[in-house]
Amino acid sequence: MRVAVVGANGQLGADTAQAFEESGDEVLALAHSDIEIGDRDSVFGAMRGLRPRVVVNTAAMHHVDNCEREPEKAFAVNALGARNLALAAREIGALLIHVSTDYVFDGAKASPYLETDCPRPLNVYGNSKLAGEHFVQSVADRYFVVRTSGLYGKAPCRAKGGRNFVELMLKLARERGEVRVVDDERVSPTSTRELARQMLSLSRSESYGLYHATAESSCSWYEFARAIFALTHTRVNVKVASPDEFPAKTPRPKYSVLENRRLKLADLNTFGTWEDGLCDYLGVSRLCTTGRAQ
Repeated sequence: MRVAVVGANGQLGADTAQAFEESGDEVLALAHSDIEIGDRDSVFGAMRGLRPRVVVNTAAMHHVDNCEREPEKAFAVNALGARNLALAAREIGALLIHVSTDYVFDGAKASPYLETDCPRPLNVYGNSKLAGEHFVQSVADRYFVVRTSGLYGKAPCRAKGGRNFVELMLKLARERGEVRVVDDERVSPTSTRELARQMLSLSRSESYGLYHATAESSCSWYEFARAIFALTHTRVNVKVASPDEFPAKTPRPKYSVLENRRLKLADLNTFGTWEDGLCDYLGVSRLCTTGRAQ
């Protein structure tokens, strides 16, 4: 099957392209130099020329502070870009898999968010991604909108200086010997490799619609850091940072835990726990009990 991966040079895109290649699909890896999703002509030109059967959109403007500074650009990429791909996919009869985010929620809920919960973004990034979801749902004939959370992967993340949270923690531990991490934000850290496998599974299904797709269970960033150090046997003093120690320029949800309810109901959920994903990422067999979040 011919699969176009948009944003294939990014952190998620690289693992997505690899997952489809390993399954025997013909992968068309599209970088920013190959397609500009905010430009309708660029999108239609690429899709008409390549005519994939599946389009996976991993491209986004996801630096939260930059989105706040440049809202027009954020909506051009995250909202109108999604619309352009949905229109082009409908024209050529392709399935569209579009990646969205936990940031469509405000984090005020005390239990994992379901697909049926009402979104309420706190910032431009979340609003632009929510608008992209609506465009895909209203335009595409066959689609999966996949919301995820706390991504990390092997490929460099350009929006975050090339390092994901795992690599940043290990770097700071080597350089400083002490790391301070917030404990008041809860997430489900999700490996891009695991998410790529989930999207591959969805591409073989006809149960179209909106899905939450994250690692099972949740932890705070502090607990995640402790697990990273325990697994890598890194000697470091890990401390809880005060809530105002790293003030955010842009409001972010404090609680970003998603429940994969629809995946489970459709018997499509491929995720293990966030601990399983971290072990796989680091190449270790099991999580030390001292690193496990309680």
